[in-house]
Amino acid sequence: MSRILLISNGHGEDLSGSLLAKYLVNKGDLVEALPIVGDGENYKKLNIRIIGKTKKFKTGGIGYNSFKGRMQEIFGGQIIYLLKKLYLSYKLRNKYDFYFVIGDIVPIFFAWFAKKDFFTYLVAYSSHYEGKLKLPWPCKFFLISKYAKKIYARDFLTANDLTQQLRKRVYFLGNPFMDKFSFFEKKSRTLPFNIGLFPGSRFPEILDNLQMILEVLETMSNLKYFDNVKFDFAIVNALKLEKIRQMLNQRKWIYLEKTIENSGLEFKYGFITINFNWNGFEEILFKSKFVISTAGTAAEQAIGLAKPVIQIEGKGPQFTKSFAEAQRRLLGRYVFCATNYKNKKDQINQTINLIIKVIYLIQIDSKFLSSCLDNANLRIGDCNACTKIIDDIKAS
Repeated sequence: MSRILLISNGHGEDLSGSLLAKYLVNKGDLVEALPIVGDGENYKKLNIRIIGKTKKFKTGGIGYNSFKGRMQEIFGGQIIYLLKKLYLSYKLRNKYDFYFVIGDIVPIFFAWFAKKDFFTYLVAYSSHYEGKLKLPWPCKFFLISKYAKKIYARDFLTANDLTQQLRKRVYFLGNPFMDKFSFFEKKSRTLPFNIGLFPGSRFPEILDNLQMILEVLETMSNLKYFDNVKFDFAIVNALKLEKIRQMLNQRKWIYLEKTIENSGLEFKYGFITINFNWNGFEEILFKSKFVISTAGTAAEQAIGLAKPVIQIEGKGPQFTKSFAEAQRRLLGRYVFCATNYKNKKDQINQTINLIIKVIYLIQIDSKFLSSCLDNANLRIGDCNACTKIIDDIKAS
């Protein structure tokens, strides 16, 4: 039995970390988690013990955030909070056999600073962004240190690139955030034409993103074709049912009395009917033909499932124009986005044209979905990454 501390930095990283932790626990290891950003909700769901106090910051970190978002976090106490987390990871270093870090330079630095052997799932960086990965200084120094035992990249291109740069083997064994979909494979894929809607998970921008998606749907609500299409919103628990109902009532959507199976909400506007679902992210993703997204991890998972993604650039602080552009470089040409627009109305109209284009490609072009699958294997990889990564660690 090994004693392991997982250190993760971000909502998507916590998801992967929790799935890896669950697999380790099933193997008989003692596993605890230190989520650097957020409250570690994914760890809590799987009963993985969290060490130290947690705090949810409004923007979820300062990576691709707007300048305003960065200032909010700094003045909101993020720097002091990070230093406390760093001290805690150092103070408890002798309690664990090794650290498993998930994310970027921040948790890597935590492990290196504690002088602990560590394994790295480097999910935050990809060579697809620039063609050749430019690791932030001094990340390379940490990764070539004697403490860095093995590195797992998020795609083939990055694994090959870093193997050359670091002069040590870097592995690509898939992405753990895809493993939750493995049990869905047993279900029938004969489903109606569903479009998944993912406004994100962070406040306050989730409200702006939600309203932007609603504006797109309202603008195309006079098209009778959409009377036969199901639109499913994936909503986080923090966005309450009454808030949704109030927003839709103000926008003149008609509430349908008969609720859907999981006690969600159903509204109609012209020919379009939308369902709001809580705790149904994976199921919505799996059954959707494609997704409309202002989210991070959900878009990556959609591409991994060989489903096209339509982005809508938001105001931020996280899902900004720059974040969306970086996401397109990361995930490839099956992420579609209106980028050259004159105003909001033009952005909405161009987005509708993309929706119609993707529907056409799915229904008419037999090669389109097979190309999406090829892209999925290249950019994201197969399921069962947790099994492959942990078994590889155990074999080390």
